[in-house]
Amino acid sequence: MQQKRELPAPTAVFCDKKAGILRQLALPEAEYSDASPKGSVDAGIRHLIDEVNRAEGFVTTSSCAGRVSVFLEGRRGKTAAALDKGGERQRGQRAGVGGKGAGGTWLFVSHEPVPRDPQHGCVGWLDALGFSESAVGQGSSHVGEEPRLIHFKFEPMILHVLTASTAHAQALLRAGLQAGFRESGAVSLTPPNDAQPATPMVAIRSLGLGFESLVGYETPDGQRRWLVSADLLETLRAVADERFAENARRIERFRAAFLDAVRAPQTTAGREWEDAEARRERKRAEGLTRQAALAADKTDERAADDAPDVESAAESD
Repeated sequence: MQQKRELPAPTAVFCDKKAGILRQLALPEAEYSDASPKGSVDAGIRHLIDEVNRAEGFVTTSSCAGRVSVFLEGRRGKTAAALDKGGERQRGQRAGVGGKGAGGTWLFVSHEPVPRDPQHGCVGWLDALGFSESAVGQGSSHVGEEPRLIHFKFEPMILHVLTASTAHAQALLRAGLQAGFRESGAVSLTPPNDAQPATPMVAIRSLGLGFESLVGYETPDGQRRWLVSADLLETLRAVADERFAENARRIERFRAAFLDAVRAPQTTAGREWEDAEARRERKRAEGLTRQAALAADKTDERAADDAPDVESAAESD
């Protein structure tokens, strides 16, 4: 098993950055905002955020506990061109791949499992999204030339953490990978200049746990229509609930692994903690000492066996 090494002390520059970020996090929820649709730290991982930020050399910069959402793509193609004739500005307002930008918006977001409506199943909570009718069974031509597609998504936790050194980043990455966040990674691993150390930004994430499905579209005149049946919508909701449960288990594993990684090395039997190399050298020295002691004992025994028996010699005289 790999031995833990003590992490280096953060620099004053990092500590100043961390203090500024923590001041922002300490604001009341009504005053704090970030780039997420919710606009604040999710309650489901607030305890994890607090524990990461209490550790020396780490500070969270953005997070999402995991969410299920229904997303309406932005305008693109002729629809976007008809809304803006401004040349360069026109191209900038067209939605990119995946529908982001140009009016793309969340129709529904929840950071907790969506309860099933006993009477209407999944359709109960989706009624509020303003779908006018279903296009199921009407053929693909009914979709039209330039629909704004509507996606059902589940996205697991993602956590961005600024770290004080590459050693801190490695410890955080190990915790994430061990917990099942296999697509975790880091950037800014090289120092910006000779005078400042690297302060890597680490992303803890698991793309494999997420999933996405097309469920509907919006016509140019604003009518929203389903492309899937109510049974499939209920299946998607149930799968999202299962993913929420697995996401929660991975978050807890990550929390335990992180706390273990930043815990001070333990002393054993009154000795100072030692790394793997020091332990090997100590064990080798102890082994050599035992071998020397055994060799000395054997030498003493042979000397005793070879010594003349004085009493027997006296009796024979």
